[in-house]
Amino acid sequence: MFKQAELNYNFNALEPYIDELTMITHYSKHHAAYTNNLNSALANLPELLDKSIEEVFLYLPELSDQTLKTAITNNGGGYYNHNLYFTTLSPEGGHKPDGRLAEEINKDFGSFDELKSKLSAAAISRFGSGWAWLSADKNGNLKVSSTPNQDNPFIESHGEWVPILGIDVWEHAYYLKYKNLRADYINSFFEVVDWNAVTEYYNKARS
Repeated sequence: MFKQAELNYNFNALEPYIDELTMITHYSKHHAAYTNNLNSALANLPELLDKSIEEVFLYLPELSDQTLKTAITNNGGGYYNHNLYFTTLSPEGGHKPDGRLAEEINKDFGSFDELKSKLSAAAISRFGSGWAWLSADKNGNLKVSSTPNQDNPFIESHGEWVPILGIDVWEHAYYLKYKNLRADYINSFFEVVDWNAVTEYYNKARS
């Protein structure tokens, strides 16, 4: 059975950038619902119950039941995406990455500021609900992309690209505080990004 990633900070710890009510609603309602619905869908596939979420994603092309496949894609994506989102945020965030990740950012994007610009553009331009992503492959290369709904680069690339940072641009992630000002939310998001956590995901993607 899949469980939500536990937060190592309080719901109000990301104020004023992400407000307490949004955090409570986002984590306790939306993320919890995706997790519960994923577990319910997988109850029909007992052979997957002891698999990782990545293994479940890789199994999806073999599913002939389209209703079940859609349920696992949507809710499995919601579970996976939100685990990444919440664990890469911190009240001590906002600093710049360093080490190998910083070197790769400079190589692939020219500078950290240019990476932020590309990620922001991907998030702002995503029509409707979805995500903007920074992903890595096993060679350490980086790319910025965007997906609709609860899709992600791991699902789309069959594991070739692994997300290491995601900006949730579903309205439930920001509308209580920022209303229709998505760009303001994205600017605030970077103030609480924990680049140490992103680096851990980067190193794991390369291993």
